[in-house]
Amino acid sequence: MPSIMITGTTSSAGKSVIVAALCRILSKMGYEVVPFKAQNMSLNSYITMEGHEIAYAQAFQAFASGKDPDVRMNPILLKPKGNLKSQLVVMGRAVKDVNVAEYYREIPELLRTVEKAFRELEQENDFVIIEGAGGMAEINLYERDIANMGIARIARPDIYIVSDIDRGGSFASLFGTYNLLPGDVRKMIRGFIFNKFRGYQELLRSGIEELERLTGVKTIGIVPYFERGMPSEDSLSMDDWRGKEGSEIGVIRLPRVSNFTDFEPIRELVEFVPLNGEIQDYEILIIPGTKETILDLKEMKKWDMDRKILKFARDNPVIGICGGFQILGKEISSKLENQRVKGLGLIDAVTEFNAYDKITRQVEKKVIEKVSVIEKIVGETVRGYEIHMGRTRARMRVFEDDGGKSEDGLIWGTYLHGLLFNENVRKEFYRYVGRKYRVERDPIEEFSEIFSESVDIEYIISNTVSQGKSLTPSGKK
Repeated sequence: MPSIMITGTTSSAGKSVIVAALCRILSKMGYEVVPFKAQNMSLNSYITMEGHEIAYAQAFQAFASGKDPDVRMNPILLKPKGNLKSQLVVMGRAVKDVNVAEYYREIPELLRTVEKAFRELEQENDFVIIEGAGGMAEINLYERDIANMGIARIARPDIYIVSDIDRGGSFASLFGTYNLLPGDVRKMIRGFIFNKFRGYQELLRSGIEELERLTGVKTIGIVPYFERGMPSEDSLSMDDWRGKEGSEIGVIRLPRVSNFTDFEPIRELVEFVPLNGEIQDYEILIIPGTKETILDLKEMKKWDMDRKILKFARDNPVIGICGGFQILGKEISSKLENQRVKGLGLIDAVTEFNAYDKITRQVEKKVIEKVSVIEKIVGETVRGYEIHMGRTRARMRVFEDDGGKSEDGLIWGTYLHGLLFNENVRKEFYRYVGRKYRVERDPIEEFSEIFSESVDIEYIISNTVSQGKSLTPSGKK
């Protein structure tokens, strides 16, 4: 069945949200549609109902298409750990840490895994919407690429190239990307999309006409800049979170920060704070997850952020999530690396890394202790998911068998990712900082409407029909 591939001239061009929009649009038209990204490199991940780990972007896209996240939607996930190494996650399970050379040796087998996952989804659905990775024309990677050349040659999709015009250079980047592609892949290009445009579209007309003349490829849409916060694609997106004046919640920007999408539901309240930044003016401080707890703790101490946090914690809430929870404890030890370091000591808890094993599961728990910010929801249920290595022993729990807190409850931590996606928790954060809580419209619903008005959706669908890939919008192939 037909597949559509959304690629970009660069990272952070808007591929992820455009895939989500297409999933929403086609799903509402009655098609069975799923997202797919052969290989994602991301520290933002999600745990499926079966306990499999996939990139958060593919989970978000799955929800946009009305489907539960499925490990086949992202068969290969790389989670950077620093020191030129990444954790390799295959079909939702952490396999090992690899450097670049080791990863390249795995590619033939990984491609077989990718093809199997894709073929299964292809057979079960009307459309598979594929997301490429980074910039498509990475000519130094063509022979060992999975996420762009590899899946393009497996799926033979209709390919659309997206450029972020807000960053400038779109005509050159689209022309250059198109012309640097291998001939067999270039033949699959069906259109260009200009994304994040501010201004008068008429000003682009002459440039678009020349681009179409030079390439023979149609520009199928100019998408306006969308002001509402959308789930972040990668760490580049953190720069867009530079807080407005008066952001009430500071989140420490750890060098190896992971799952910073935890804070999307309160994005308007949040500002990321560099390790050399100041924190005294925030009302709440959060230490987020990290892929390397010990290394990031050492970096905090190097920049004197530990001392600043200890001072802040005398009178203000400090919350740790996952690796941040581990950092708040008294001690972290690792038999794997044969080292032991002192944590901030704000919670009576000790963390041990004794084996290369990883806990990945969805959870539902009750709040059992009064702690700062969320003290009014004791006895209520929260949902989330765990993705962590290491085991933590804490004297006073917060969520049944999870978390830990200080004696007065001002400082607390948890392993629960996605905590702020619970409305009862989110409301309490707004209440604490004195902001009015409001239920906002689903941003992907709003963006998909803008996208459908700005892009020739009929052209996208008719291309599949013109190639003999006929189908009807009824879930029937």
